[in-house]
Amino acid sequence: QVRLVESGGGLVQPGGSLRLSCAASGSIFSINPMAWYRQVLGKEREERELVARISSGGLVPVYADSVKGRFTISRDNAKNTMYLQMNNLEPEDTAVYYCNMPNQGVNYWGKGTQVTVSS
Repeated sequence: QVRLVESGGGLVQPGGSLRLSCAASGSIFSINPMAWYRQVLGKEREERELVARISSGGLVPVYADSVKGRFTISRDNAKNTMYLQMNNLEPEDTAVYYCNMPNQGVNYWGKGTQVTVSS
């Protein structure tokens, strides 16, 4: 059973920073790509936006245009943990952020962590 738990969200002022973490259970973490998605209030689950994606080896990350240069995705396979460093946050970044792991045709999701950017 795969379990993903996000943490690190909160309220921050525009221009501030947050670091999200996603802790994964199970032994398959290191062999799967991982991703961060976000869902804005009022939008459906199917409308979640891909924020960043990282390969199993942590190479060649992919970012949404809206976060390039501000967010950095990384992972520590020894700790079964993925991170999202978010700098220079903007009000438009306000959303629930979800951790995602695709594995053998199944998409695993965490319960999400709320990020609110407001003055």
